Amino acid sequence: QVQLVESGGGLVQPGGSLRLSCAASRSIFSFNAMGWYRQAPGNQRELVARITRAGNTNYADSVKGRFTISRDNAKNTVYLQMNSLKPEDTAVYYCNAELGPVNYWGQGTQVTVSS
Repeated sequence: QVQLVESGGGLVQPGGSLRLSCAASRSIFSFNAMGWYRQAPGNQRELVARITRAGNTNYADSVKGRFTISRDNAKNTVYLQMNSLKPEDTAVYYCNAELGPVNYWGQGTQVTVSS
């Protein structure tokens, strides 16, 4: 069983920064890829950023240049650094891990961007 535990969400003013963390219960190299998704009220869950085992990354157009996904292999942790936050970034952010055909999800962490 894979467990993913997110942390780092909260309330931040527009233009501010937050760093989300996702700690996995096993080596992150065992996953094909890991990523961050988000879901705002009334919207579908959408991909924010993804990093493959090889280290290739991709981002949603809406966050390119503002968000960065990274990982610490020794800590089995993936991060999402979010800068220049906008109110439209407000959502629940979920960590995802792809293990073969199976997707695992964390419980989600709320990010609210508001003045």
